[in-house]
Amino acid sequence: MKTKLSLLFLFFFHIAAAQQPPGIAGNLQRNLSRRLSFTAKQEPISLVLDKMSKAGDFYFAYNGALFNQDSLVNLNIKNVPVRTVLDQMFQGKVDYKENENYIILRYAVNHLTIEPENITTADNLYLISGYVIDTETGRKVKQASVYEKRLLQSTLTDNDGYFKLRFKGEHKEVILTASKETYRDTALVFLSDITIKPESYDDPDKEKGAKFSNAIEELGIGRFFISSKQKIQNMNIPNFFANTPFQTSLTPGLSSHGMMSSKVVNKVSLNIIGGYTAGVDGFEMAGVFNLNKGEVKALQVAGAFNVVGGSVQGIQIAGLHNDVRANVKGLQAAGALNVVKGNIEAFQIAGIANLVKGDMKGFQAAGALNVNSGEKNGFQVAGLININSRNSRGIEIAGLGNISSRTASGLQIGGLFNIAKKNTGFQLALLNFSDSSTGTSLGLINIVGDGYHKISVSTNELVQTNIALKTGNANLYNILFVGKSYSDTAKIATFGLGFGHDIIFSKRLSAAPELSFQYLYLGNWKYSNVLTKLQLNLQVQLFKGFTVFAGPSYSYYNSDAPSGASAKNYKQQIVPDKHHNFSGNNKGWYGWNAGITLF
Repeated sequence: MKTKLSLLFLFFFHIAAAQQPPGIAGNLQRNLSRRLSFTAKQEPISLVLDKMSKAGDFYFAYNGALFNQDSLVNLNIKNVPVRTVLDQMFQGKVDYKENENYIILRYAVNHLTIEPENITTADNLYLISGYVIDTETGRKVKQASVYEKRLLQSTLTDNDGYFKLRFKGEHKEVILTASKETYRDTALVFLSDITIKPESYDDPDKEKGAKFSNAIEELGIGRFFISSKQKIQNMNIPNFFANTPFQTSLTPGLSSHGMMSSKVVNKVSLNIIGGYTAGVDGFEMAGVFNLNKGEVKALQVAGAFNVVGGSVQGIQIAGLHNDVRANVKGLQAAGALNVVKGNIEAFQIAGIANLVKGDMKGFQAAGALNVNSGEKNGFQVAGLININSRNSRGIEIAGLGNISSRTASGLQIGGLFNIAKKNTGFQLALLNFSDSSTGTSLGLINIVGDGYHKISVSTNELVQTNIALKTGNANLYNILFVGKSYSDTAKIATFGLGFGHDIIFSKRLSAAPELSFQYLYLGNWKYSNVLTKLQLNLQVQLFKGFTVFAGPSYSYYNSDAPSGASAKNYKQQIVPDKHHNFSGNNKGWYGWNAGITLF
């Protein structure tokens, strides 16, 4: 049984993680008045809407059956309001409504009415039945929502447009509202004295925009757990939301608020398996999952996953997966994956990965991967890779490497590599790469696109010919070199690496302190012959791409080879007569260095 449940949880996790619809953001500007400029040549309507939303930094919400999404569109728009573009595309067949960062597309509004058939009252009991009718055609409307807002009771009309509702308790009046997608809401008030004819009722909330979108229902997990009746009701009643102190659910369809559960924001929400609510302003816990259309505040805990259509402020914990369509502020923790479509200002931790589409500010830790599509300002730790698509400030530590697609102005520490378009901070890894750099890179190889790519040829008191490749920038450059003495009786071969820094006095004059570490090959590999050298070169640029240099050096030599251990024709005595003795096999001496640099 435990194995089956584990497999079921993993299945739900993969379904939820694969979905990528847009989230809710906090931009309150008038989106229909925004002016856009773009072109579309024989492009499907769905792609054109996506292009508009990216250009205007807002989202569209609509039923996929509203129009043929594959219809091709030709547009050449220059500084035109969004409303005008939509009018041109849909020619009055679609109505528009704004809500926060959404433009909601819906059918042009029709009208309906409630026609009561039976009104019965008894002690603490109402029974009301009737039909919902299209006022223009006279046809009865199926799958219309009929509900009482204050009592949080609702039903859907059947295929004949018929409904029946029962209400318990003492109520002086019952106000029924009928709602249907593509129709304008209508409402009637029923008084406790049934001798009074039902009167029409002007709902003050009917023109208000939807508080939350139905984007969560398009997720794989939403399609799996949310019933078709609930989806229809959410499309029929986008405008109404209520607040209650408490709700409990077995599953999204079996709730103490019935089909109205997705229209209610609760102070406390307890879901045995899972629940589907409008939001939480207090505490929510589920054995398996929580689904929320809107915002979650304070504390949310789920055994497997939380999916939130709005923002999260507070603490959110899931055994597997957290998916937030808007912003997060507080603490977010998941056993496997955190996904945030908006901005995050929080402490975020995941067993596998943290994925943030907006800006990240705070702390991120992931067993494998941190990915931020927006600006990053904070501390990142990942078992494998940190990826930041925009500017990165702060500290990045990764077992494998760090990637910043724009400017990295903090500290990058990678087990293997660091990559930044522009490095203005400090990089530490075996391999460091950047297009440009005013910072410092420390590693075996540092490559800067517009930095140093120099080749030096030099000689010194020990090795006749040395060839070195220098990469990096003036702050810190790497040196990879090989050398050889060609004497018939005193051969030496050497290779090593080093680091240098240019002290620039003028365009033509500079000084370069350099520290290098090299191995001396003396005809066999039996012994360790390690030479550490510190040198200071005075550099004079004769013309662009050609520099001469020379300067003093000090060598520190360690070898466990006995006297005469070098092979035939190789140099037998490395240490000059005038030298300094240190403990063990360590000796030091002064020397010189001179050469030319190309490029």
